[in-house]
Amino acid sequence: MIRKRTRDARAGRKVRRGIKLGKPVTKRGNPTNLGDAQKLGTQATVRVADTFAANVSPIVEAIRHSGVTSLAGIAKALNARGIRTARGGAWYATTVRNLVARLPA
Repeated sequence: MIRKRTRDARAGRKVRRGIKLGKPVTKRGNPTNLGDAQKLGTQATVRVADTFAANVSPIVEAIRHSGVTSLAGIAKALNARGIRTARGGAWYATTVRNLVARLPA
């Protein structure tokens, strides 16, 4: 009897409030969608990084054509030109490597 009353009460609550039972609910009553939000955030981050890499790639190519081929040398040249990373920091061999990995072959 208790089980039937509980089941009926939960079903009634679901109909009245229009919520999905058993899932976490935010204060506004919206089911949390953290997985979807994370995917969208990742896609946005990748898009911004690809755009930045495309903007900096002509400069990296110019540095390469001038004879500098090492990652550390490219980083030094970018820093000397006053070009900052996407987050406003200095260039290092590792950040240049990550940038070059984004560029089309």
